Amino acid sequence: MISTFTAFFDANVFYGARLRSLVVELAQTGLFRARWSEEIHQEWISNLLKNRPDLKAVDLEKTRRQMDSAVLDCLVSGYESLVPCLALPDADDRHVLAAAILGKASVIVTFNVADFPDKELSKYGIHVRHADDFLLDVESVDSESFIEAVSRDLHHYKDPPLSVDDYISSLERAGLPKAAVFLRARKVMLEASIDDC
Repeated sequence: MISTFTAFFDANVFYGARLRSLVVELAQTGLFRARWSEEIHQEWISNLLKNRPDLKAVDLEKTRRQMDSAVLDCLVSGYESLVPCLALPDADDRHVLAAAILGKASVIVTFNVADFPDKELSKYGIHVRHADDFLLDVESVDSESFIEAVSRDLHHYKDPPLSVDDYISSLERAGLPKAAVFLRARKVMLEASIDDC
């Protein structure tokens, strides 16, 4: 059964491959509904290509298509008319709130919490969570499903394989120190899941 609790993801959550992959894996648990827009895709892809000339647009477009096919009903569209009616500190972020409203999101997940003031979001019954806090919120709903999703995500990295320590460290470097602490405390469980494969 899929939860009715809906999270709309800001582009910065998808900028790093490790967190992007984990979010998609967690979305498949049904513990929350994950939503984003084509504009979110365009933003994370263009920023990544600008900062990482070693990456290819065709590969990132393939990733985008895989994300969209992996998560049921993830894309929000038709929100553009709401954008001019919204007020945020950075006008360029209004498309995020507009899509979150139309997508019936309960929360906007981002690394830039200050860009989405509670005063504005509360008008629409939406709140904002840092990506690190959101992961722990998901874990608190169903710890076993959370760990299983992390294990599945870790198993994606086969060429070359990624150790549990390297995986957790990469999440920490991606701006997820609380999730890293949580997962380090469960390192033995994650290592056992690798051995079972």
